[in-house]
Amino acid sequence: MKTKKKIHFEISERKVLLRIIDVFFVLISLYTLGSVFSFSYFYIDFSNFYWTIVLALYLNFFGTIFELYNLQVASNQYQMVKSIILTTSSTVLFYLLTPIFTPTLPENRTQIIYFYIAIFVALLIWRFIYLKLFASNRFVKRVLFVCDSKSLNKKVKDLVTVNPHYQVMGFVTSQEESENKSNYYEIPFEELEDFIFDNSLTEIVIAFKRKDEISIQLYEKLLGLLEDGVIIREYDQVYEASTNRLPVTYLSKDFYKYFPFSRSNQNKFYLTATRFLDVIFSFIGILIGLCVAPIIIILNFIWNRGSLFYTQERVGKNNKPFTIYKLRTMVKDAEKNGAVFAITNDTRITPFGKFLRKSRLDEVPQFINVLKGDMSIIGPRPERPIFVKQIAEKLPFYQTRHIIKPGLTGWAQVNHAYTDTIDDALIKLQYDLFYIKHRSIFLDVNIIIKTIGTVLFYKGQ
Repeated sequence: MKTKKKIHFEISERKVLLRIIDVFFVLISLYTLGSVFSFSYFYIDFSNFYWTIVLALYLNFFGTIFELYNLQVASNQYQMVKSIILTTSSTVLFYLLTPIFTPTLPENRTQIIYFYIAIFVALLIWRFIYLKLFASNRFVKRVLFVCDSKSLNKKVKDLVTVNPHYQVMGFVTSQEESENKSNYYEIPFEELEDFIFDNSLTEIVIAFKRKDEISIQLYEKLLGLLEDGVIIREYDQVYEASTNRLPVTYLSKDFYKYFPFSRSNQNKFYLTATRFLDVIFSFIGILIGLCVAPIIIILNFIWNRGSLFYTQERVGKNNKPFTIYKLRTMVKDAEKNGAVFAITNDTRITPFGKFLRKSRLDEVPQFINVLKGDMSIIGPRPERPIFVKQIAEKLPFYQTRHIIKPGLTGWAQVNHAYTDTIDDALIKLQYDLFYIKHRSIFLDVNIIIKTIGTVLFYKGQ
């Protein structure tokens, strides 16, 4: 039996597609502009091909910062246009300001306007094509789940929330159930092959926690389907690829036995290089902090009326406590009734404190912690001991995040909002464990770029 194959792009494939065709459309637009009109500022030639490379790099760099390659943004017309405007403006500005690697500024300034319009229109046309075709239901992934009906709704919801193109057609189980407790069609075992063929399913997802929950008959049936070319994956693999988080709640208790920690966590070269960069960035951060300190002191005196700095105990690597430095953002005696999570629109935060949090300026003093070695630039955010104890009692594997240094920014910070509930703490834990598992130079650079976007978009908490 062979299933009918339909067009589908994985999340990573769609992101690569966006990046490549963004550049392609922009270059075609500029080439057409030069051929039809009197446009000479930018032209593609082997003698100056580095102009093209620099333009492509700028386009991808600023596109990443302004979330042009975030699939949720790419699928939303308003957010997409907003990102295109910001990406085009930044790309053109920096391209004009680096004439060493780019063409010299044209004498006719209208050439700059043509340059801007050509890039903007090219991105706009291509992204509307993507929105109508590649982001449509024509490219959905039709899948079949192998699991019990009781847990199916939650597992599907967790995937579809991130990847709406994931369409679950039904499920099959080897367990006897008195009733179907899910919202999906239960496929009779004897009809499994015909159902897969008739509905042109893309893949099968094994969502049982324990493999012994699959009967021998179902296992043999799945093995036959695998030999026929049907893609079969485990739920945790699908979840991780779709969400960039680890599915902590779906893993069994022997998690520590097979958790594949990134080799970078023990790689001497990587650790030495990151420490060197930590020191360099710390000096730069402290220098910037000193430059803006006079303004912050004046504004703090007017709107905060109290001490500028604030210290607090946090949990660091290997559960060792350390003192963290911050700019004060809350009113005096904010925790006179005991420690509680900061929440969205927290009334304890002063007006100036809101600005400090949104701009991330309140965290500038933490460069001192990075310089001392208590923290790194990138890693899980350090939490207070009292909250660590509370969260660890309710969430499995929470202490795992303490095997590396806490960070000034991290994978959880650039992907999720502020933590004010246990549920939020669980989501951030999943992101932190994903970082620990996949820690690398590439992921670190990705976090830095996303952090720049967070600051520019004023999305801090």
